[in-house]
Amino acid sequence: MMESEVVPHCNICGEPVGLDSNGEVLVACPECNLPVCKACDIDSEIKQGRKACLGCANPYGEKMALADSGRQALNKQTTMAAYLDNVQDTGLHARNISYASTIDSELNGESGNPVWKNRVQSWREKKDKKRHTTKALKEAQNPPEQQMEEKLSPEPTQPLSTVIPVPKTKLTPYRTVIIVRLIILALFFHYRITNPVDSAFGLWLTSVICEIWFAVSWVLDQFPKWSPINRDTFLDQLSLRYERDGEPSELAAVDFFVSTVDPMKEPPLITANTVLSILAVDYPVDKVSCYVSDDGAAMLTFETMVETAEFARKWVPFCKKFAIEPRAPEFYFSQKIDYLKDKVQPSFVKERRAMKRDYEEFKVRINGLVAKAQKTPEEGWTMQDGTPWPGNKTRDHPGMIQVFLGYSGAHDIEGNELSRLVYVSREKRPGYQHHKKAGAENALVRVSAILTNAPYILNLDCDHYVNNSKAVREAMCFLMDPEVGRDVCYVQFPQRFDGIDRSDRYANRNIVFFDVNMKGLDGIQGPVYVGTGCVFNRQALYGYGPLFLPSIHKSSSSSWCGSCCCCCPSKKPAKDISDVYRDSKRDDLNAAIFNLREINNYDEYERSMLISQTSFEKTFGLSTVFIESTLMENGGVPESANPSTLIKEAIHVISCGYEEKTAWGKEIGWIYGSVTEDILTGFKMHCRGWRSIYCMPFRPAFKGSAPINLSDRLHQVLRWALGSVEIFLSRHCPLWYGFGGGRLKWLQRLAYINTIVYPFTSLPLIAYCSLPAICLLTGKFIIPTLSNLASILFLGLFISIILTSVLELRWSGVGIEDWWRNEQFWVIGGVSAHLFAVFQGFLKMLAGLDTNFTVTSKAADDTEFGDLYVFKWTTLLIPPTTLIVINLVGVVAGFSDALNSGYEAWGPLFGKVFFSFWVIFHLYPFLKGLMGRQNRTPTIVVLWSVLLASVFSLVWVKIDPFVNKIDSKTIAQSCISIDC
Repeated sequence: MMESEVVPHCNICGEPVGLDSNGEVLVACPECNLPVCKACDIDSEIKQGRKACLGCANPYGEKMALADSGRQALNKQTTMAAYLDNVQDTGLHARNISYASTIDSELNGESGNPVWKNRVQSWREKKDKKRHTTKALKEAQNPPEQQMEEKLSPEPTQPLSTVIPVPKTKLTPYRTVIIVRLIILALFFHYRITNPVDSAFGLWLTSVICEIWFAVSWVLDQFPKWSPINRDTFLDQLSLRYERDGEPSELAAVDFFVSTVDPMKEPPLITANTVLSILAVDYPVDKVSCYVSDDGAAMLTFETMVETAEFARKWVPFCKKFAIEPRAPEFYFSQKIDYLKDKVQPSFVKERRAMKRDYEEFKVRINGLVAKAQKTPEEGWTMQDGTPWPGNKTRDHPGMIQVFLGYSGAHDIEGNELSRLVYVSREKRPGYQHHKKAGAENALVRVSAILTNAPYILNLDCDHYVNNSKAVREAMCFLMDPEVGRDVCYVQFPQRFDGIDRSDRYANRNIVFFDVNMKGLDGIQGPVYVGTGCVFNRQALYGYGPLFLPSIHKSSSSSWCGSCCCCCPSKKPAKDISDVYRDSKRDDLNAAIFNLREINNYDEYERSMLISQTSFEKTFGLSTVFIESTLMENGGVPESANPSTLIKEAIHVISCGYEEKTAWGKEIGWIYGSVTEDILTGFKMHCRGWRSIYCMPFRPAFKGSAPINLSDRLHQVLRWALGSVEIFLSRHCPLWYGFGGGRLKWLQRLAYINTIVYPFTSLPLIAYCSLPAICLLTGKFIIPTLSNLASILFLGLFISIILTSVLELRWSGVGIEDWWRNEQFWVIGGVSAHLFAVFQGFLKMLAGLDTNFTVTSKAADDTEFGDLYVFKWTTLLIPPTTLIVINLVGVVAGFSDALNSGYEAWGPLFGKVFFSFWVIFHLYPFLKGLMGRQNRTPTIVVLWSVLLASVFSLVWVKIDPFVNKIDSKTIAQSCISIDC
C-alpha cells in the first residue's frame, strides 16, 4: 500500500497527519489514536492552555515518552484500523438519507477535489480568524481609552421592528361575528337539508351542494385571517447598529434579480427604469448587485443594458444628491406634483432640467434600438466587432454573461463607485427542459453565488421598479434582527400598481388580498410568496432549515456515526440501521442537506467526516466554487476562489445540463412543476419550519404595471388559477404534503389549501349563477315556502355576511369600493378564467394536452386609459356573456309570466328576480368592458348576443309557460262535446 493511502488526515485542518522524527505516522494520543497533525495539536494547546488530548481528554503525561519504535508501529496499525473502520461504518446522513453517500475518494490523498479541504479548513478558521482580525484592527486604530469605553458600553439592544396588533375593540367583534356566522351556517344547512323542494328536487339538490361548497370556501378563506397583525420598522436603529461613524458599513449585501424574456412584449425602456431604480437605491453601493436575466437572449436587451449602464453614471448621483423619489426616471419625471417641495438646494432646478434633457435623449436612443429590432436581418444580428450575436437562435445558444458595472471599475460622473450590473442569459439547447421563469431564477441564484454571493436576494419582475429607495433597509430591519431574523426565509412586500383607472374596474390592485389576507397570514406563519417584491434568505433557497429547529443529539449521532472509534465513545448502544433510517426520515420534507446548527453541534472530527460523506454534487451540481459558497452563511466569495476563473465558473453553472440529476427545482431554489412557481417555493420553505414577514412601509416599496384591459386581466387570472390546479394535482398538494414534519401550522395549511382549491369554486359558482334564470324560465324555485324560523335564519345569514365584511374592512382599512370590486371580479373570474383553468389543468396533467386561449388585439385609443376600452376577443368571454344573456331573458320571462298568472305570482317572483339581479350586478363590470366605448359595440359581441338569444328563445318556445298544460284525454273530451 502506498504511503499516501495509509496516512490519515487531520480532523481539524484536513491535511495529512505526517510523520514523526522516526519516519512513522505521528500519533497525538496513544489512548484514542486521534488523527491530529503536530501543528494543530500544538496550536490547540497554546490557545486553550491545556496538555490533554482533544478526543479523550486524558493528560498526555509520560505516555508520549514511552513511544518506542515497536510501540509506534503498533499504534500506527491501531490508528489506521480504527480510522478505516470508522470510514466503513459511517455511511448515512444524520438528517436526510436520500442525499447521503460514503466517503469520497478525496480522502485518499491530496489529489482529490480540493473543495473538501477548503471547506473543512474553513470550519476551523471561521470563528477564530474573523474574531482575531477584527480585534487586531480595532486595537490598531483605537486608543486604549476608547477600547475600554467600548468594552464598558453595551451592545445596542433596541429592536429593529415591532408588531402592532389589531386593537381588541376591532378584532374581538370581528371574531365574535365569525363564530356567530358559523353557528348560523350550521342551522341554515340543517334547515336546507331537512326541507327539500320536491317539485324541483334537482334544482334544490344542486343549490344545496353549491351552498355547502361556498361555506367550505368561506371557512378556508376566513379562518387564516383570525389573528391579523401590522408591523413597523425602525430604520434609525438599523443605522445605529450597523452603520457606525468611521467604520465600514456592516449591512448585509443584497443581490437583485430582474427577469425578462421578450423585449417586444416587455418594453426595454421599462426594464431600464427598473434597473436604474435598483442601482440608485439608498444602500451602500458595494452591498448591491443587480443581475438581469435575459431568457430570450435578445440583442435588444443587451444593448439596452449598455445604454442603461452609461446613463446610470449620471442618474445615480443625481438621485442620491437630492434624495429623489421614486428613482425610476420615467415615473419620476411623469409625476404631477410639485417637484420643488422640500428641495432646498438652489442648484436643484438647473440640474433637474439638465437631467430631464439627458433622460429624453436616453429614451430616444432606446426607442431607436427598439425600432431597429423590429425587423431581424436574414443573416441574424451582428455585434460591433462584426461577430454574430450568440443569441440569434433563441432556443439554441450558449450561456452569456457580461459585467457592465462594478468589476470593470466604472464610476459615476462624480468619481464614486457604482453598484454591480450583470447581464445573464443562460444556455439553451434543444431537448432540454428549461422551466421558464423558475429555471431562469435558479440560474441567477448560481451565477450570483459565484460572483458576489450576497446572503440575501431580492427578485423583481422587469416591470416592477423600486418606488421606495429605503425598501431594502425596511427588509433588513427583519432579516438582520438577531431575534426576529433567525427563522425568516423571506420578507414579502405588497404589490402596488401604476396606470390603473380610479375606479379599478377589474380589481387589478387586488387590495383585499394584499391588505386583508396577507396581514392575516402574517399573524400565523407569514404571507405567501407572490413572485415579485420579495427579499429571500439565500440559505432558505438552498433548502436548509432554520437554525432554531431541534437538531439530532450528538450522542445519538455518535453512537451510529462512529461507535467503533474509541476517540468518540458513546454511552448509548449503537442504533440499528432501521432506527437510523427512521430518524433520518423523521419528516417527509426532503430538506436539501442538513440543518447548519446541527453541524455546529459536532466536534471538528465528526463535522469533517459528515461534510465529506454528504454528496454535495448530487444536490447542488458539479461546481466546487458554488458548493463552497453554499456553506458561507454570511455570504461573500470564497477565499479559495480564483478571481480570474469566476466568469468561466459562472458560465458553467448556467449550462443547460447543469441541473440534471440534482435537487434544483425539486428541493432547492425556485420549485418546478407549476406556472405559479412562487406559491410552490414559499410553501416548501414554510413546510421546512421557516416563517415569512409581511412588510408594508408607508411609501410603497415597489410599483409595477397591471393589465387593465378585460381580456388581458382574465388571461392573467387564468394563468394563476392554472398554476393552482397544477399544484393540486402534484405531490406538493397542501392537502397531503408536509404532514410528517409538523412544521406547517394548521391555519397556514388552510390558507395554502385555499390557494389551490379556489379555481374549483368555478363549477358550483357557474351552476349557482344559472339557477335564478332557470327558476324564472321554469316557474320553479329552490327554496320552499318560508316559515317564521326559516325567515329568521335567512335574515340572520344575510346580516352576518354583511357584518363580517364591514368589520373586516374596519380593521384592515380597505375601502368599500375596493371590497365591492373584489367581490365583482371574484364572480367574473370564477365563471370564466377559473372554469377554463380547471379543464385545462386536468387536460394538461392527465392527458398531456396543453390548450392555449389566444387573444386578438385591436388598436387602442391614444388616451391615458385607452387600453381600458380595447376589445380583445378571447374564448374566456363566452361563459360570462352566456350568464348575462340567460339571466336577462329569465327576468323578462318572469315578469311576463307574472303578468299572465295574476296577483299571486308576484310574491315568488321577487325572490327569483333578486337572485338574477345579484348575478347581473356582479357581472356589470364585465358587461361594461364587453361593450367598450359607447356606440362602439364590437360586431362579435352582437353576433354572440343574437346567437345566444336565439337559442334561449327556442328553449322558451319549447317550455311554453303561457299555455296551460292539457293532456290528450282532456282534448278528446273537448272534441266530443263539440257538435261538428
